[in-house]
Amino acid sequence: MRESPTSPGILPDLASRILHEDNHMLVVNKLPSEIVQGDKTGDLPLSEWVREYIRVKYNKPGEAFIGVVHRLDRPVSGAVVFARTSKALARLNEMLRQRTIRKTYWAVVKNKPPAEEGKLVDYLLRNEKQNKSYCYNYPKQGALLAELDYRLLHRSDRYILLEIDLHTGRHHQIRAQLASMGCPIKGDLKYGYERSNQGGAIHLHARAVKLVHPVSKSELDIVAPLPVDPVWDLFSRML
Repeated sequence: MRESPTSPGILPDLASRILHEDNHMLVVNKLPSEIVQGDKTGDLPLSEWVREYIRVKYNKPGEAFIGVVHRLDRPVSGAVVFARTSKALARLNEMLRQRTIRKTYWAVVKNKPPAEEGKLVDYLLRNEKQNKSYCYNYPKQGALLAELDYRLLHRSDRYILLEIDLHTGRHHQIRAQLASMGCPIKGDLKYGYERSNQGGAIHLHARAVKLVHPVSKSELDIVAPLPVDPVWDLFSRML
């Protein structure tokens, strides 16, 4: 049976994963198993848990307003921004369009990149049927420009930890571009890693989001703790 937002234990768990909350916006540390918005699976999305959390905490009659500012793929963890008012949603959407929200990711990959830091510029073409994006190094009909910067943070005997600054928000962008560079993300079967992770997660984490608050104009620099996992734990100890 599918869970509902009133399932026992759900709201306390969500409360422990809230990274920032005020009257206009809220940032949650997403688990790899969660979807941000509803999809064809029919699973209840994180947006609905957040809506119920707001309704209960502030004793709101009826449904609370929650606006989804951006999404993360289901197997990805980390910081997700939600708007609590329509005004904040409109302003955050405009900030995304103007690329003034800085999003930083950590990825564990199996191969060392060709350089310790660099910029990846590709044209991504989405295949809807496969739910996959393909990289091209030249303009192609239907493909969208994709840009990111990466740098090597650390390495273990088996894995490499990369930090990624995302400049465009394309479908599966980091997964596709890192795989195209020869550095598939640990657990990401869709993009060339040879083995899946337990539970279907991949080692890609939305580590931080930096923005100017849409109403107060204060600067926010929000960091999402890493999932509990032996590989993430290993790199946490190294840094």
